[in-house]
Amino acid sequence: MAHHNPFCLGNYDFDKIAHYARKRFIEGCNTNELLQGAHSLRQRQEIALVSFMDIENDSVENLQLSCQYTEQCKVTTCRSVIKEIIENELH
Repeated sequence: MAHHNPFCLGNYDFDKIAHYARKRFIEGCNTNELLQGAHSLRQRQEIALVSFMDIENDSVENLQLSCQYTEQCKVTTCRSVIKEIIENELH
């Protein structure tokens, strides 16, 4: 079942993002290793979203992304969806 965040204006497939989150947080790959294996801009964007999981909420809360959706979309929204997917898999 595909996980989609209806508030994500970038229309990311969160199953693909969860794939990178599993590699990062369960398999122990670091962000640089993941980026080196990326084959497209979209994959690099998905990995970048995963990298935000390493930052505390209060540090990322006011972060302004340089993206076409920055006025309507918050990075914390994407983080919440990714975190929920990973937590559900770990339980």
